[in-house]
Amino acid sequence: MTGPRVFVVDDHAMVRAGVRAELGDDVTFVGEAPDVATAVEGIRATVPDVVLLDVHLPGGGGRTVLETLRAELPEVRWLALSVSDAAEDVIAVIRAGAKGYVTKTISGPDLLDAVRRVAEGDVVFSPRLAGFVLDAFSAAGAAPEPAEEAVDPGLDLLSAREREVMQLLARGYTYREIGSRLFISVKTVESHASNVLRKLQLSNRNELTRWAATNRLL
Repeated sequence: MTGPRVFVVDDHAMVRAGVRAELGDDVTFVGEAPDVATAVEGIRATVPDVVLLDVHLPGGGGRTVLETLRAELPEVRWLALSVSDAAEDVIAVIRAGAKGYVTKTISGPDLLDAVRRVAEGDVVFSPRLAGFVLDAFSAAGAAPEPAEEAVDPGLDLLSAREREVMQLLARGYTYREIGSRLFISVKTVESHASNVLRKLQLSNRNELTRWAATNRLL
């Protein structure tokens, strides 16, 4: 067994089994739970790297699990995995401290990519949920007010292709999805992404999303 240590919280046994099957031996499963009480107990006992957390659960919902344990277990990272793409659900768990939110329509490879990125400290969300996430950042006071126009001089350092990659990265697309949309290889996407972060003097995708929102580039 290799990869991040993962705990799965979902009230449907079929979903939990599906997640285990999709991620396979690329992660180490340390436990699973169908409800809030069992999840809190299990996560405390195992202290995983990443918790895959359903939003709607018996006994209070995924947000309750997160709010109960976040301060107690700051090293644990949380990735919401839900059938819901409702704005109120997305914003609620992001405000509560989740590092990402993906819907259950996500493919197995992309879910694995999301788990790995969250384990490394990145933020991950399904592309169409980007606006909800930015709303959550703004509501929490984590993002500066948008400028009237893009004024960051770093933007002028980016090539046309790098700008395309930058916008898709900021919107939450995976490297694989960006490559498919732009008809370039994943390795080329990785190279462009590295150049974008270096030229803009940013450390990760979270900072890039905030920067792009500030400069109205989303």
